[in-house]
Amino acid sequence: MTTDTTTKDTTPGAPAPGATVLDARGVTMRFGGLTAVRDVDLTVHSGEIVGLIGPNGAGKTTFFNCLTGLYIPTEGEVRFNDKVLPPKPFKVTAAGIARTFQNIRLFSNMTVLENVLVGRHTRTKEGFWSAVLRGPGFHKAEAASRTRAMELLDFVGLADKADHLSRNLPYGEQRKLEIARALASDPGLLLLDEPTAGMNPQETRAAEELIFAIRDQGTAVLVIEHDMRFIFNLCDRVAVLVQGQKLIEGDPATVQSDERVIAAYIGEPMENDPGAAEAAEVEAAEAAAEAAAEAETATDAAPGKENDR
Repeated sequence: MTTDTTTKDTTPGAPAPGATVLDARGVTMRFGGLTAVRDVDLTVHSGEIVGLIGPNGAGKTTFFNCLTGLYIPTEGEVRFNDKVLPPKPFKVTAAGIARTFQNIRLFSNMTVLENVLVGRHTRTKEGFWSAVLRGPGFHKAEAASRTRAMELLDFVGLADKADHLSRNLPYGEQRKLEIARALASDPGLLLLDEPTAGMNPQETRAAEELIFAIRDQGTAVLVIEHDMRFIFNLCDRVAVLVQGQKLIEGDPATVQSDERVIAAYIGEPMENDPGAAEAAEVEAAEAAAEAAAEAETATDAAPGKENDR
C-alpha cells in the first residue's frame, strides 16, 4: 500500500469529524419463529473504527445485512447521516454505505481495473441512452471513473496489476481489491466482514495499515472479525454480540477484560443458550433469506431500473 493517499472524492454533505454517521436502533431480525438478532443498538461516528465481535452464530453477519439493505429488519430502524436507509442494497450504497463480504465476491473474469470500475456505478450520472450513444458526456464520465479507479488501486497497492484478471491475484490481494471496489462508491461508512479471514500475519498487518489509512481519509469503518488481537489493536470501540444480543460495548481494554466476554469465547454456557440445533436452524434460515435477497437485488440492479434510484 502506498503511504501517500489521494484526496477522497467525498459526496456532498459529508459529516463533520465526530458526527454520528450510523445510528441503528432496536434492530431485530427474525426468520419465522427464530430470532437471529434481538434489539441491537449501535452507533458509528465519523473518523472512527468500530469492531463487532462474537462467537460463531452470534448474529454478526445478519446484523450487517440489516445495515446494508440485504435484509429488512423485523423491528427497529437504521439511520445513516440521520436519514432512514432505504430497504434496497444498491440504494444503501448510493446513500453512502459500502461493504465487503466474508467470502470474496469479485468478478473473476474481469480485470482488476474493471472490478473497481463496477464499484463506481453509483457515482456516475450517465444514463442508458448516454451509454448507448457514447456522446461527449459519456466519454468524460468514463475517463473520470478510470482516473478515480486507478487512484484507488494505487492506494491499496495494486496499480501495477490493473490489467491482470482478478482470479489470478493472490488471496491477500483479492481482499485488497474487494476493499478498493467498495471504496469506489466513495462511502461515508465502510463495513468489512472478516477482512483478514485466511490471511497470514504479514497480510493481516497490511490490512490493518490499509484500514487505518481509510479511516484517516475520513471514512468511518465497522469491522466484523474473529482475530481478537487484530480487532483490539485496530478499533476505537468494540461491541460484542452473543446469541443475537449486544452483551457489552466499550473500549478494547474494557471489553477484553469482561468476564462475560471471556466466558462466551471459551465456550462456557450462557443463560438460555439455544443449543446447537437451534443455532444451525437460524444459520439455515439466514442462508435462505440471503439467497432470496441477492436474487431480488440482481433484478433491481438490471438495466431499466435506474429510474427507481
